[in-house]
Amino acid sequence: MRRRGHQPSGERPHVLMLVDALEDGTGGAERFAAGLAAAVAAGGDFRVSLCATRHAEGYLPRSLDEAGVEHFALNRSRTVDPAAFRRLARFLREQRVDVLHCHKFGSNVWGSMIGRAAGTPAVIAHEHTWSYEGQPLRRFLDGQVVGRLCDRFVSVSNADRERMIALEGVPARKTITIPTSYIARREGPTGDLRAELGIAPDAPTAGTIAQLRPQKALGVLIDAWRLVVDELPAAQLILVGDGPDRALLEQHAARVGLADSIRFLGTRNDLGTIFGGLDVAVLSSDFEGLPLFAFESIAHATPLVSTDVGGLPDLVEDGKTGVLVPPRDPRALGGALATLLKDGDRRTELAAAATELLPAFSMESIARRFGDLYRTTLAERSAR
Repeated sequence: MRRRGHQPSGERPHVLMLVDALEDGTGGAERFAAGLAAAVAAGGDFRVSLCATRHAEGYLPRSLDEAGVEHFALNRSRTVDPAAFRRLARFLREQRVDVLHCHKFGSNVWGSMIGRAAGTPAVIAHEHTWSYEGQPLRRFLDGQVVGRLCDRFVSVSNADRERMIALEGVPARKTITIPTSYIARREGPTGDLRAELGIAPDAPTAGTIAQLRPQKALGVLIDAWRLVVDELPAAQLILVGDGPDRALLEQHAARVGLADSIRFLGTRNDLGTIFGGLDVAVLSSDFEGLPLFAFESIAHATPLVSTDVGGLPDLVEDGKTGVLVPPRDPRALGGALATLLKDGDRRTELAAAATELLPAFSMESIARRFGDLYRTTLAERSAR
C-alpha cells in the first residue's frame, strides 16, 4: 500500500495513541498513555486522539473529555477480532494519522502490523514493563514482528532497553529510553487511615499500592514482614489493590501468622489517606519498568524501599533517595524495612532528598521528549 508523506506545511501532525483498555483498575501504563495524550495535545503542536482496542469507561475517558482529547473504543471482544482491526485501519487512513503510538505488548503487536498495512508514516511501539524472560513467543513477536515493523521502540529504563536488544533482538538503532512521568491520581477525600483501621498513632507502618499479581512478588513481601514483626511486634503492613493473587496472599499471611499484621484494603483512590498513614512505602516486584507508585511515594514524602529492578535504579539512588534491595530476598527486604521503620530522622532525610527528583519527571517534560521523538521520526521517514 502506498505510504502517505509527512503532513503538508501548516498542518499539525495527527498522533493516535493505542492501548488495550481504559477502565478503572487498569495499571500505570494506561494512566500514563491517557496523561501523555492530554499533555501532548495541550502543547498545541499535534492533533491527538486515543483508541482503546477493548473498552473505555470510567475516570480515564472522562479525563480525556476534560482535556479535549478525542477518544474511541473498538470494543474488541477476543484476541483476534478482524472487524475491530478493520475499524482501526479505516480510522488511520481516513483521519490521516501521521504517528501511531502503541502502548504495551498487545497494542504493539497489532498496532505495528495494522499501522504498516494502513500506510501510517510513523509507528512507535512502547514497552512499559516486562521481565524479558520466559515466554519465547512474546520475545519472538517483540524482536521479529514489532521490532522490524516499528520505526522506534521505546523502553522506560536503560536496563529494559539493554534487555530488549540482547534478549529479543530488537535493532539497537530503533530503541530509545524515555522514562514514564509522575501522574497524580484522582483522589477521593483524605481521611485518617490509622483511625479507620484502628492502628495506634505510634505503630510502625509500611505499605504498597499494586495490582495483586505474580510480578509484584507480594508473597516475598509477606515473608519479609514476618522478620519485621519479629523486631517490631506492633508493625502493620498495608496492601492496597486487588487482583488474581489476593486470595492466595491472604492465605499465605494467615499461614505465617500475620493475619493481624497485614491489612488488605482492596482498590482505593484516596492516596492522601493511604500515604498519610504510612511510614515507609515498599515495592517487592520481580520486575518493573518505572512504576508510578515510586513517583507517588516521592510526591507524598514517603521514603521508598524497593527491589533493585528495571528502572528503579534510574530513579532511586540507594542510600540517598531511597533504599534498594535484591529481588526475591525476604531477609534483605525485611532488614531494610525494619531499619528504616526504627529511624524517623533517616526517613525524613530520604524523603526530602527524593522530592528533588520530581521536576525532571514531570509530564510536561516527558511530553516534550515524545513530541521531539514524533517530529524526528516523521522527518526520518520523509527523508527515506
